[in-house]
Amino acid sequence: MPFRELISVALGALRLNKLRSGLTLLGVIIGVMTVVSVLSVISGLNEYVTNKVVNLNPDVLVFTKYGIIRNRTEFILARKRKPVTMRDLHVIEEECVSCGAVGAQADQFATVHAGRQKLGSVQVTGYSANAGTLLNIDLEEGRFFTPTEEQHAAPVAVIGYDVKDQLFPTLDPLEKVIYIHGFPLRVIGLQTRLGKVLGQNKDNVIFVPISFLQKVLTSDDGISVLVRPVAGMKGLAETEDEVRGILRSLRKTPFRVDDPFGVVGSESIQALWRSISAGAFALMVLISGISLVVGAIVIANIMFVSVVERTTEIGLRRALGARRRDIRRQFLFESALLAATGGAVGVLGGALVALIVSQIFPAQVRLSFIVLGLGVATLTGLLAGLAPSAAAANLPPVEAIRHE
Repeated sequence: MPFRELISVALGALRLNKLRSGLTLLGVIIGVMTVVSVLSVISGLNEYVTNKVVNLNPDVLVFTKYGIIRNRTEFILARKRKPVTMRDLHVIEEECVSCGAVGAQADQFATVHAGRQKLGSVQVTGYSANAGTLLNIDLEEGRFFTPTEEQHAAPVAVIGYDVKDQLFPTLDPLEKVIYIHGFPLRVIGLQTRLGKVLGQNKDNVIFVPISFLQKVLTSDDGISVLVRPVAGMKGLAETEDEVRGILRSLRKTPFRVDDPFGVVGSESIQALWRSISAGAFALMVLISGISLVVGAIVIANIMFVSVVERTTEIGLRRALGARRRDIRRQFLFESALLAATGGAVGVLGGALVALIVSQIFPAQVRLSFIVLGLGVATLTGLLAGLAPSAAAANLPPVEAIRHE
């Protein structure tokens, strides 16, 4: 049977039973829609975490009191650790041979004022002047503070977009004055808008020189030390070992005792995120797998019904010279076409869901997801059509023609 005729017969069979065909496709549609929508959301979140949430350059390590906390037990243990201090930073600067740059970071939350406007619970982060190069801090306008401003604890600040929108909704914030705990700061920069994701607002922030933060605010949790190796990426392991040795020596940590501090790198954060997103992916595989199995069973059942309904047709085709493989191919193609149609509807539904979700979470529909959805649906149809097509091909022509 020519391929053109095969398509014509298959489409004619599907058009004869539009409602039945539509109901048959529900399982495939739900399965493919789940695959496309979840993959789109996971892909968008992965890119966001890599480019926005993880604001470390890949060749930067962070040594901090807490590190990456995975559970309550780790948090309790980390709370008992001695904070990393500016003294530790100065020792690392003096003794670390493989360190190309050493910076500092500390965080506090405070209420910020500007005239009659007030904004509470703003994350105020103190940085060393070289943090602008150590971290992926993008500014829409203005500048970062200088080493001289850090050295003299200058009252200057870089603000996030939420701070700008709340305190200076209709004004250019540069050179304006804001107040933290009654201390005036001059705005010298505006960070690029990053948005909110995973419950963390990346725009409700203010960056100040770390010397100013320590002068105005106090914290028992110390600082985080940022380190970049002289040799770049290839020197990460050497630098990590050297700084770990310095910090352990300062704390007189015994050889067999775990580090009394945490080490964080962009790769470790991304690895943690990948382990989290893997759970969502596994759940997606389970849900879509169940839907596709149900869809395959329904398609197989409908194809068996179609074989019974078209027994006389099959007999006539065999009598007119159609071979078994022609009959088998016809029903396989109909099954695959039926499932592929459901896959196309599922892809459109998944893309629509991803578009709606993208208003809250980052999501991106890629061509590979569309191809995957259509491929999975078609494969489901082929597998579902194996038994019905074999049954149709094995019908004796004479008995098939006599069938009532």
